[in-house]
Amino acid sequence: MICVALPGLAVSTEQGQLTGHGLEGFYRAGRRILSRCQVRVAGREPLAVQARMTSADRARFVGTLRVTPHGGPDPDVIVERTRCADGTELITLHSAAARPLRLPVEVALGTDLADLGAIASGTVGPELAASVHDCGLRWSCAAGASSVTADPPPADAIASAGLLRWEFDVPPGGTIRVELRVRLDGAGPVRAVGRAATSPLAAAQATGDDPRVGALLATSVADLQALLVRDPAHPADTHFAAGAPWRCGLAPADALAAARMALPLGTRLAVGTLRILARTQNTAPGPRCGMIPGPRRDAGAHLPPVCTSTEATLLFPVLLAEARRWGLTDLETEELLPAAERCLTWLRTAVGEGPYLGDLQPGGPVRCETQAHAYRAALLGADLLEARDRPGGGALREWARKLRATFRRDFWIDDPGGGRPAAARTADGRPLPHLCATTVHLLDTGLLGGGAHAPGLLDRVQTEQLARLLGSPVMDSGWGLRGLGANEAGYNPFGHRSGAVRVQETAIAVAGLAAAGFEKESAVLLRGVLTAAEAFGHRLPEMYAGEQRGDGRAPLPHPAACRPAATAAAAGVLLLTTLAGVRPDAPAGTVTLRPLRGAPLGEIGLSGLRVAGAPFSVRVSRLGLALVEEAADGLQLGV
Repeated sequence: MICVALPGLAVSTEQGQLTGHGLEGFYRAGRRILSRCQVRVAGREPLAVQARMTSADRARFVGTLRVTPHGGPDPDVIVERTRCADGTELITLHSAAARPLRLPVEVALGTDLADLGAIASGTVGPELAASVHDCGLRWSCAAGASSVTADPPPADAIASAGLLRWEFDVPPGGTIRVELRVRLDGAGPVRAVGRAATSPLAAAQATGDDPRVGALLATSVADLQALLVRDPAHPADTHFAAGAPWRCGLAPADALAAARMALPLGTRLAVGTLRILARTQNTAPGPRCGMIPGPRRDAGAHLPPVCTSTEATLLFPVLLAEARRWGLTDLETEELLPAAERCLTWLRTAVGEGPYLGDLQPGGPVRCETQAHAYRAALLGADLLEARDRPGGGALREWARKLRATFRRDFWIDDPGGGRPAAARTADGRPLPHLCATTVHLLDTGLLGGGAHAPGLLDRVQTEQLARLLGSPVMDSGWGLRGLGANEAGYNPFGHRSGAVRVQETAIAVAGLAAAGFEKESAVLLRGVLTAAEAFGHRLPEMYAGEQRGDGRAPLPHPAACRPAATAAAAGVLLLTTLAGVRPDAPAGTVTLRPLRGAPLGEIGLSGLRVAGAPFSVRVSRLGLALVEEAADGLQLGV
């Protein structure tokens, strides 16, 4: 159970006690500032009876005790603990006894001040020695210091044992409270961006015949709010951290992808993300001029690791172009346009005279998903340049046209089953026939003017075959798309890119299939993810095992998955807005609606979205008809 309010985290098990095992503890900026917090009342630990997340940054634990001799089986003390990612814990004791109680309470505390990487690799040392400090205890080492203070102050503080002690007289039906505050020396209190009035994300809501839609959107928005991080040098700019607990920093490709899927919640987050990444852009002369730096990541069993710098560089102009459609102002667009132009110049330079964009490493493969990213960047980039009277759009369109013609020939593998896209082509031109979920990016062509989607790299027959493959049991686990087909060599249901379900790719498939007219396949995948979300308490992890769904089963968590994760939470927004098919064109003053005609979840209402800088609400009936209930003044319904 992970409470998030970056840079603060609190990681707990359902028992409620922090024992110092595994990842348990309070964290600040990647350092564990408290690893152990064990409550005992009258010398005994409470019996855990319930643990639940009450919000993205808060968890509630309830335990019970019997302290009255010969009182029968019923508990007479209820212990409630509310733990928050900002470093606070409220311990409340309620007495249900018929007589006054004298309750000794003690809290055992400890920490190793280890950083998250050392904890993950199992290389942490022993707990540090404590000292009495203020109204609590303090620990220090070369890496820093942390302290815990208590209100009310303890009657005793025993540094050698790491104990705080109180004696409380509690009347019948009475309540006592102890608040603990954990702090990292030199750091101020955690001020979560998402809880501030200036949060860049709209507090959208969903209602409908299926109650899960409301829970999924509420949890997704709350998780996105919790993952917001300010740029320390430019506090007005925010971005999404990739996920907790493992990746609480900036991952450029993930930040851009999540910001794009979250555009229905407003454009302010997109602006902040683009500004932050524009400041990191490589502007030095050379082959990487114009690129957004990014780390390498695993690409599965059949391909070498991929540099996410390429993906981030291609996503930058796409996010800017689509944010403009959702309502980004001309002033903000002009500010960010030079960085987008550098990204597009890099693309044209890297491609040269050839039709394909290869890996940065010489001799690397030509990946299917990279061509999809590059094609989308070229078309949306050309649209953006021409809208702002900048040169270069024609050359991008011409390259995209040539890519489309050659891609349909070189990346399509004919077989008795109707064919499939190749996952990649090797340096010597051999196609890799493995069926991967990365092919969903072929369906994600991008939003142009007038509510239209850009044409795809595949023709209609090939797109129909891809839709059939994605909807088959080989790819669809019943809870979402596997990263690699179940019949492929190297398939592993827990493999990061070789079998696990990645929520982002499934959401892209749902939206892409719907846009291409394959609503049946889209609806089946949508229902599968919604069922998985219910099993995860509507807080979707970035991935989970791709085992086949069956009676009495639930999706298996992946032990290395971030939860919450920015791309998974933003995917929840994309999944639900796909039902209404909202396609804005703010510069033209229009919004087009293309709801799923089959209304796979019955009636659904989405309120609190933002289009053209104003609140936007839409309702889709059980007949698949959409009605705008709230919109910006002057916004017209597109055809």
